[in-house]
Amino acid sequence: MEIGIVGLPNVGKSSLFNALTGAAAAAENFPFTTIEPNIGIVPLPDERLQFFAQEWNSAKVTPSGIRFVDIAGIVEGASQGEGLGNKFLSHIRSVDAIAHVVRCFKDENVVNVMTELNPQSAADIITTELLLADIQQCQTALDRWSKKAKSGDKDSIVKCNALTDCVKAFNDGIPARRLAGIPPEILNEFQFLTSKPLMYVANTDEGTPDEALLKPLRDRAQAEGAALVALCTKLEAEIVQLPPEERDEYYQSAGITSPGLARLANAGKELLKLICFFTAGPQETRAWLIPQGTNAVKAAGKIHTDIERGFIRAEIYRYEDLKRLGTYKAVQEKNLVTLEGKEYIMQDGDAAYFRFSV
Repeated sequence: MEIGIVGLPNVGKSSLFNALTGAAAAAENFPFTTIEPNIGIVPLPDERLQFFAQEWNSAKVTPSGIRFVDIAGIVEGASQGEGLGNKFLSHIRSVDAIAHVVRCFKDENVVNVMTELNPQSAADIITTELLLADIQQCQTALDRWSKKAKSGDKDSIVKCNALTDCVKAFNDGIPARRLAGIPPEILNEFQFLTSKPLMYVANTDEGTPDEALLKPLRDRAQAEGAALVALCTKLEAEIVQLPPEERDEYYQSAGITSPGLARLANAGKELLKLICFFTAGPQETRAWLIPQGTNAVKAAGKIHTDIERGFIRAEIYRYEDLKRLGTYKAVQEKNLVTLEGKEYIMQDGDAAYFRFSV
């Protein structure tokens, strides 16, 4: 599952990507530096992983990761082909959620494609372009299904009614994710850009963020049911270049108690509605991300298709029990290691050992 990083040119998208991945994606002071989407997997910090690894004295520790895609800057008129046009809208269509980076920093040395620093107006431009793209797609689909609906096809009539409601909502500025009464299967089938889960990333100056700039964005996020993460991408990109052992000291000297990248990664996990389960043993302790509601056999397939195909049982115990009792042996003695079948719904913090035969 992927989160696409979008925004106007020169708001700090590539700097954010550099910070997230430690990659060398271009971050020049002009629009359209990013032509093809850069892709990277960002490790998700999780103290539980280290706890499991210590218990099993694991030789290798592998965190889970959130997959981010850095998409080039969208400009006003992108839905009509302006800037680099619909090519980037298609990149957005392929991701599962959107991280919308909004400029909330003041820097005369970095060109602002808008006439003033106005996060609300900047967010409006991106939202409008996505809505316009959805209107075009929705109208095209409506024209296509109308032909079948006229013949009395019931499925086509249902789709046409839903698409008509969508077109009206989009024209009224209502994104698909806020639509009520539209069958979920319709929204899933047409994959509207505005149906994707959304988080705003406020790219701030170093030091204490300007609340006057953040408040409108915070209110907007709350009204839309979106997440908001405020961080300084420039600072985070600089810190990630330091050796790992020096980063905590740098954060402390900068007065940062909660690193922005950790908050962003966790926000991404919540945005995608993911949970984390673990496999733990002497050879490796590893964290795995899966969608909420995933059953045991599908979780096994996350590790390897052979394990899913030959699934027999899953041995499950909980991180909370291990932490409370101190050792895996104590968890066993309390009969807190259970055997579960294929339909067991995995829970966040489960540790699993999958029995299988192929």
